[in-house]
Amino acid sequence: MTLTLHDNSGLLGEEKLDDLCRKNLEYLDFGNALDWLLPEDSEMIEDCEWLGTIVRQNADVLVVIGVGGSNRAARAVYECLGRKSRVQIEWVGLNYSAKEMNALLERLKYKEVYVNVIAKNFKTLEPGLWFRTLRNWLREEYGEEYYSHIICTGTPGSDLQKLSEDNDYYFLEFPADVCGRYSTFTPVALFPLAVAGFNIREMIDGAKVMRMVLQKPGNNPALMLASARNYLYENGYKLEMLSFFDPSLEHFSKWWVQMFAESEGKCGLGLFPVVGSFTEDLHSIGQYIQQGEPILYEIFLNVLNPEDRQIDLTDIPDGFEYLDGKSFNDVNKAAFKATLATHSERFPCFRIDVVSLDEYVFGELFYFFMFTCCLSAKILGVNPFDQPGVEGYKEKTIASLKANI
Repeated sequence: MTLTLHDNSGLLGEEKLDDLCRKNLEYLDFGNALDWLLPEDSEMIEDCEWLGTIVRQNADVLVVIGVGGSNRAARAVYECLGRKSRVQIEWVGLNYSAKEMNALLERLKYKEVYVNVIAKNFKTLEPGLWFRTLRNWLREEYGEEYYSHIICTGTPGSDLQKLSEDNDYYFLEFPADVCGRYSTFTPVALFPLAVAGFNIREMIDGAKVMRMVLQKPGNNPALMLASARNYLYENGYKLEMLSFFDPSLEHFSKWWVQMFAESEGKCGLGLFPVVGSFTEDLHSIGQYIQQGEPILYEIFLNVLNPEDRQIDLTDIPDGFEYLDGKSFNDVNKAAFKATLATHSERFPCFRIDVVSLDEYVFGELFYFFMFTCCLSAKILGVNPFDQPGVEGYKEKTIASLKANI
């Protein structure tokens, strides 16, 4: 993974970025204390692999119940790379929609189903509601043996662990000191990925290599991006856009949005993270980016060697003869280079290049952005690990339901 700055606007520039990195070098001490982002627990990895093998051998479908950080990292890998086992994963517990529940139950008919409920303290309403419904459905399907189809991922001492012990459900540990959006390298994400057939050790290896890179002060990509983010924010840029030309990165972008919005959006501060899925969005928000109010800058996530296909030749004149002899990737690369060149004339653009998309690269990307986020929040002066604003709607919703009992 490499990070480069493209700024034909002259607003930031490499010399200015170097100065900012020197100024913020002291914050690397905070970043280097983030080893807990990548737990060194071989037994935990083995548990995820062992239980993943059991489910993979027996299930047609694994239903993962979890909201926010309880599913986004695993889903980002799954949706981008496609499952590598016969087990399909359904991602639920994201809402209170009866329509979604009914549709899920219809899809589960005549399938061998396992359920993984992920909840740090089992107080959040979405997973509680979905787990209750699916638990009853499993009992109807499997009778007294239903308990062997349930895997709970929660913190030690939580209500979810007690429920697991009382009913003989499998229990995986959600580390108490790790909040959901930083739980990528825990059973929260590793277990569903193991079920889907992914090499979770490769993902961890990618993160370990990235950790070594980010511990060094010189040419440190996380320090560069964290420093630039805060400088641009101080100078009137309020939105940060992650843009990509591979639509399979959509769910990775959702993980990225949560990481930065929930970590930095507090105390009346913080950049607002937005996403550009190109080239589709160039035909809509592209107009605003190019000529609207100058309040955003961009990070381009660029895959150097994506999947490709030659463009079909035709003997019917259609006005697109200049495509002859080219591939889809040729066109996509041309659009990417043109977009980067055009946008960087107006505001700074960062470019992150990865050779391809696989477990190892996702490990690098997850760790890089988590580290960058923590560093950036520290420079901004906010706590990257709490989310007090999220609790507001939860408390009011639960209070309303209890008042109507």
